[in-house]
Amino acid sequence: MKIVVCVKQVPDSTAKVVVEQGRIIWGDAPLVINPWDEYAMEAALQQREALSGTVTAVTIGDESARETLRRALAMGADDAILISDPGLVNLDTQATAQVLAAVIRKIGAVDMAFFGRQAIDGDAGLVPAQTARLLGWPALTLASVIKVEGGSVHVERGIEEGRQIVTAKLPAVFSMTKDFGEPRYPSFMGIRKASRVEIPAWSLAGVGIAAPVSVITWPEIINPPSREITCEYITGSNPDEIAEALAAKILAEKVL
Repeated sequence: MKIVVCVKQVPDSTAKVVVEQGRIIWGDAPLVINPWDEYAMEAALQQREALSGTVTAVTIGDESARETLRRALAMGADDAILISDPGLVNLDTQATAQVLAAVIRKIGAVDMAFFGRQAIDGDAGLVPAQTARLLGWPALTLASVIKVEGGSVHVERGIEEGRQIVTAKLPAVFSMTKDFGEPRYPSFMGIRKASRVEIPAWSLAGVGIAAPVSVITWPEIINPPSREITCEYITGSNPDEIAEALAAKILAEKVL
């Protein structure tokens, strides 16, 4: 079983994001692996343990993105690939999917490709399905349970209406939710081993594609309008008096 996990480097979830001169700035906040992608890595590792095989982590980024791949290696991935090229800037979800689909084809004989549900910086959640479409594979998104039997896979999906059971043939693309289970923490030995691994960098030419053209661009981010918020406390000598004053205030403001 050959498994690929597509991960992304994002600002830490505690970063304070601001807009300066039309650009998003998160200051000196650390860059980390997308938290949703850790669930994808956990799912991939469990499939490897159950079925044997290899897990390869892939990311698109600059040299700093190697640290995200080292996190995946420390969790248990067998190897990792960095996709880095000057043409890979300001990618929208469709352009990202084009690159990832080409990488998966180049790796060859991939049975399962895992993604996190979405990235916490863009929150689009479109890349897994778009990559599946380009590969011509089933897109089994929002997966919480995965069971492989022979050349087929049974997936339980978490949707707004409840649970949905779907079956498809491998190879397939999966996006994982946190209902799958908590990702494992890298061990000390795993971290040491990951720090010594040589991570190859593939260019667009190495992958065999031209620079993708984004359909959607963000030439400028407009600062959100400022809001003035005031807080008024309703007081009274007893709960009944407070409730009566609050009701009167709500009616006066035409909230109800």
